[in-house]
Amino acid sequence: MLERVLPSRRATTHSDDAADDEDDIVGAGGDVSKTKKQHIFFYATNKASYYLTRLGSGHRWPCIIGLFLFLVLVSSIIFNSRGFVCISSYDPVSRSRFFGFDDLESDFGYLGVPWCRSRHGKTVDWTTKDLLKGLEEFVPIYETRPIKNNMFGMGFDHSFGLWFIAQWMKPDLMIESGDFKGHSTWVLRQAMPNTPIISLTPRHPEKYLKKGPAYVDGNCIYFAGKDFVDFGSVDWEKVMKQHGITDLSRVLIFFDDHQNELKRIEQALKAGFRHLVFEDNYDTGTGDHYSLRQICDQSYIRGGGHSCFEDSDEARIRSRRKQFWEKAVDIKELCGSGEAWWGVRGYMRDNFNHTNKPISYAEHFQNSQFVESILDVYWELPPVAGPSLTHQTRYDPARVTSPIVEDGQYGLFQRLGLASPRAFCI
Repeated sequence: MLERVLPSRRATTHSDDAADDEDDIVGAGGDVSKTKKQHIFFYATNKASYYLTRLGSGHRWPCIIGLFLFLVLVSSIIFNSRGFVCISSYDPVSRSRFFGFDDLESDFGYLGVPWCRSRHGKTVDWTTKDLLKGLEEFVPIYETRPIKNNMFGMGFDHSFGLWFIAQWMKPDLMIESGDFKGHSTWVLRQAMPNTPIISLTPRHPEKYLKKGPAYVDGNCIYFAGKDFVDFGSVDWEKVMKQHGITDLSRVLIFFDDHQNELKRIEQALKAGFRHLVFEDNYDTGTGDHYSLRQICDQSYIRGGGHSCFEDSDEARIRSRRKQFWEKAVDIKELCGSGEAWWGVRGYMRDNFNHTNKPISYAEHFQNSQFVESILDVYWELPPVAGPSLTHQTRYDPARVTSPIVEDGQYGLFQRLGLASPRAFCI
């Protein structure tokens, strides 16, 4: 049996018991922020050996074969010595006295971690050992990054996730939607030095070079500036022919564009793509667009669904944790009118929250059913290291499964180079 990527201590990390065994998948994830927003790094991909999915009414659509969901969550971690503390308005000392760092291990996933159910119960090919080996290799690579202060962009954990999956998959072509200053392009280039990249981004990264560090790749075709085209409007059949790509399972797509992820999945499905990465996969009640984690947060999923009653156990737990974790969300923030908790207070957000559409729970439920019908594997990469090692106070472990390097594993944390003075707090 394939070793699970992370051992799960809590039943909340599994899918609903009512589901068939083949539909359940063990996973891990968490609640994170790269600036002042919670987000999750989402990865969806497939293997050619997976089953075909036939969709559509009256005709057959190309399928997304094996959708891997890869969420890298993190808050403002990273890393230095034991004495290193990330800047935060939340006092880690008082928090640790209240919870106790020794008890954090049992704290992960306490409020539940909604896990998208896959069609066949598949799991990822890599193991914890593979991730640890990858971390050991990636730390010195990350220290050479051209953009040292990537505010409003990816930090260490998300960068590691993208690098790891690209290196593991070894695609023939990489496409990214949303590039900002070029950090994600640099990460992809470190993983695959000779693979072509297509970048769709409203503003060309070279524009940022005038004001400070940025990265422009010589083997990247940019649809930027006056040449910008939205992902959903590209003639991908034509572009694939131009690049000599006949097998779309050899293409990796990275989304960091803050668009409705359901919309992006439908667009990718229509084009025939099968391997998708989403950098911003916000938790329920947070974020500026409708995310996969929000879609999969359903009452029939263990760890999913919420109670909006102010005297409920969940309300009391959330209220208490709000005092100690900066990105913890209490019931008043989670729930909207009519006790609507799905999406963000009952709204489906899109396009950096420029579009904010109310949806019913019935619509939300239908969205989850659609995703489950095309999903072969869902996986969230958890925080790289626990909060007692990173001294972060941003994400609430109650909405995260156990990190790769767990609290108490300072020796491993140090050996991987994560405690180096050159390590970084996001």
